[in-house]
Amino acid sequence: MQTDKNILRSLQLTSLLRNFVCRKQAIIPMRKLYLVLITLLCCFDGKAQVQPSDSINFSLLTCSPGTKVYELFGHTAIRYENLSTGEDLVFNYGMFSFNTPHFAYRFVKGETDYQLGVIPYFYFRLEYAERGSTVYAQDLNLTTEEKQALLAFLQNNALPENATYRYNYFYDNCTTRARDAIEKAVRGKIVYPESDTLKSFRDIVHEYTAGYHWDEFGIDLCIGADADKPISGRLQMFAPFYTMNFMDKAYILSPKGEQRPLLTRKYTIVDTARIASTPSSFTPMWCMCLFLVLNLVVAWCQWRKKRIYKLYDLSIYGIQGLAGCVIAFLFFISTHPTVDSNWLILLFNPLPLLLIVWAHFFASPQSRKRYFVAKAVYLTLFIVAFGFIPQEISLSILPLAFGLWVNAVSHVLVYRE
Repeated sequence: MQTDKNILRSLQLTSLLRNFVCRKQAIIPMRKLYLVLITLLCCFDGKAQVQPSDSINFSLLTCSPGTKVYELFGHTAIRYENLSTGEDLVFNYGMFSFNTPHFAYRFVKGETDYQLGVIPYFYFRLEYAERGSTVYAQDLNLTTEEKQALLAFLQNNALPENATYRYNYFYDNCTTRARDAIEKAVRGKIVYPESDTLKSFRDIVHEYTAGYHWDEFGIDLCIGADADKPISGRLQMFAPFYTMNFMDKAYILSPKGEQRPLLTRKYTIVDTARIASTPSSFTPMWCMCLFLVLNLVVAWCQWRKKRIYKLYDLSIYGIQGLAGCVIAFLFFISTHPTVDSNWLILLFNPLPLLLIVWAHFFASPQSRKRYFVAKAVYLTLFIVAFGFIPQEISLSILPLAFGLWVNAVSHVLVYRE
């Protein structure tokens, strides 16, 4: 047991140092650093004896959402308490660094690496209290053998050579890792209640992005039809609060067929009111409606003056093409789940970048007219088929498509004359 404590000391110090550069929050203020160091000195007094087995407690911590896009779904961690030694640590699978080389590219490609860190409980609690997040604790009803197995598993996972893992926001994240660690330690299996409702990944995403219109719009642009399929209760546990709710009613089924509740109690360790988001009036729907109105005005001006505003064309089709490059990259290259079934690639793809340059600078007037006739027909088909596409698409895409259609039709009218 003394060896276990030495391992935890080493892991905690290593994780604490890594936390300064890898923590997804801002760099720790100096006053927090002093508190951390004081706590470490108190915990590592070198006088701990072999502790009684019932002095160890594990609990699952669930944190309510923050306001940043990567905080909207909440967070999960595992707390380890040793009443004999005074150790109180949190095993946190949610650490990553924005300073990782080529972070943005790796994130879009689906190669984001997260880490398991071991940090003092008081710092974890303080961080979420300052963020304004409520933190719930669920004490696990584990046997002595299961506690030792969970501790050994977490210690091994936190070693530098094992701490990093390939993050996947639906299938392998900080919540599923914590759940899987608990399941591995249990002798027998954990039986969760059946899900009451059929929900999809997108349904659950929308529950947590409510009020954050642009975050929701951006996520909806990226995930495809596979995100709309009903998923099992286990897959719903990618979201921290779904895991917390399933564990409330779960039980452990031993190899002998005996049952015991998974939890002994549930309580709140940080009680704060979530900072309510202030929805912006400039929502994606408003923005796209303004885009439609702008195209109507530009179309009328082009028709009246019998001329095409090439700079305007290059701007709107350039933006469409750049957005299409991101969607196409996700569709064909990224390893993120569900993005390769995105029907929005019909509207957002790189072709407008190439075709608009060709149409304005290299094509003959007759070829330009045929191109914009084809574009108007294509957009007409997209708009008519909008309600039949087997994917839940944001309604704000509809006025966007209408705006592009109006622009294409105005070109046809001008070139016809």
